[in-house]
Amino acid sequence: MDIDRRTFLAGGLASTLSAARGAARRPHQGLPKTDSHYRQVHTYIEEVPVPEYRWASEKAYEAFRDMKYGVRLHWGLYSIKGEPNESWPFLKMSFEERQRYQELYKTWNPQGFNADEWMDLFAESGMKMFAFTTKHHDGFSMFHTRTRVKRRTNWTAPGGPRIESCDLAYSIAETPFRRDVVKELCDAARKRNIKIDLYFSHPDWYDADFRPYVYHPLQVPSSDVLTLDFATAKKRLGDLMVTVPDPTPEEVDRMVARHRAQLTELLTQYGKIDMLCLDMWFGPKIWPRIRETILHIRKIQPDVMLRARGIGNYGDYYTPEGFVPGKKSNTDMPWFVIYPLGRSFSYESVAENHKGAGWIVRNLVDSVAKGGNFMVGIGPDGNGRFHPTAVSQLKEAGAWLKVNGVGIYSTRPRQGDLWHEGDDVRFTRTKDGKTIYAFALKWPGNKLLLHTVRPAKGSTIRMLGTSERLNWKLSEAGLEIELPAGMEDESRRPCRFAWGFEIHPEAA
Repeated sequence: MDIDRRTFLAGGLASTLSAARGAARRPHQGLPKTDSHYRQVHTYIEEVPVPEYRWASEKAYEAFRDMKYGVRLHWGLYSIKGEPNESWPFLKMSFEERQRYQELYKTWNPQGFNADEWMDLFAESGMKMFAFTTKHHDGFSMFHTRTRVKRRTNWTAPGGPRIESCDLAYSIAETPFRRDVVKELCDAARKRNIKIDLYFSHPDWYDADFRPYVYHPLQVPSSDVLTLDFATAKKRLGDLMVTVPDPTPEEVDRMVARHRAQLTELLTQYGKIDMLCLDMWFGPKIWPRIRETILHIRKIQPDVMLRARGIGNYGDYYTPEGFVPGKKSNTDMPWFVIYPLGRSFSYESVAENHKGAGWIVRNLVDSVAKGGNFMVGIGPDGNGRFHPTAVSQLKEAGAWLKVNGVGIYSTRPRQGDLWHEGDDVRFTRTKDGKTIYAFALKWPGNKLLLHTVRPAKGSTIRMLGTSERLNWKLSEAGLEIELPAGMEDESRRPCRFAWGFEIHPEAA
């Protein structure tokens, strides 16, 4: 699967550049220096991509900025137990538990899974995209891959864990279920005009060829040189870390080829893919070959938006995880907050641990006002069903968007620090700047006072979800918008959680 650099650049680059016409060089685009994944790779991934590289086109960037809201889905073998934190607990399992975990695929048979039902829920909830884990760090592929794992760990071998030969895809095709979940989800999403984001983990803890990258349970004498995160790996793995010989050149070649082949499959087997959600990283020695992989997948789908994890400034967007940035981004790179509704991105079994529809709405409004997007993270159980509380909260947020979506979707932030007034007011605007939307994150009482907006003379201000013209005036205090007295009764308001006001500002 390795491609010769000279052949690729001579034969494929012209096609790539033609297909990606309009993709600016974006000389100032770069990850914020505070981004945790940027800090993992900045010492060996060049700040400025190689001259032949192009990001996705302006059209793709515009579509990314328009979507605003989506869902992140983590589903895999870890869902069988219904425990949080995706496949991360694998690192703390005993050798016997790891061996049993690796055999769970033989029992995978989620009869409750229905891709159309999932996408109906997301459409009703106002989501414009979904992200799905095609492969998490545990190495189990949730799609029909033709690649093969040739070396794996036998955790309960006599005398202790050892690497053994094997020949399997370690994928959903080898389970009793057999169906290609990724294909079914992509097909169902397109019927509903929901954009597609396929998550893919760079590291693979099942395939021994991928050692020792990103806390692989198999570490090697050269780990510190290969990964730059060996100290963290030792802390995470503790006494459960197993030291084996360095990977041979043949194993490294096989790792690079399989990594590239699986990304190629995801971009050729399922039609147009809007985003590729890469995760984690490799290391300095392997980076030049991973860069070739990135150039290769650009040739396949030039407009796919690449998440920046593991590829530095070659990425098209980055993902603040578990928080909304405190102010507008300090980079021109687009961003998409990812934030779990429960304790983690996988199935949440405890109803009370779901954060609520109000939490979704407030974080969505806050993200959009700052120029970003918001993705709420949920996961189904081992049978393919979402927790009823998660479903209820997503639908409730969707009901809010039916009222207020005009002030969210396809909007842009106001310039400078005008995205907010204090803690309780956020702003968005239409692309042409002719309409500003003010969102009150708390009910303002009988009057909403704004300091940074001057409506056009004689223009109408209304609350989203109502047709009533609101009385307003300009005073020394600012713009005063009167609210109907009847709305002191919560049941008479058009929505809950946050209230949008449509304002037509005077010409600049």
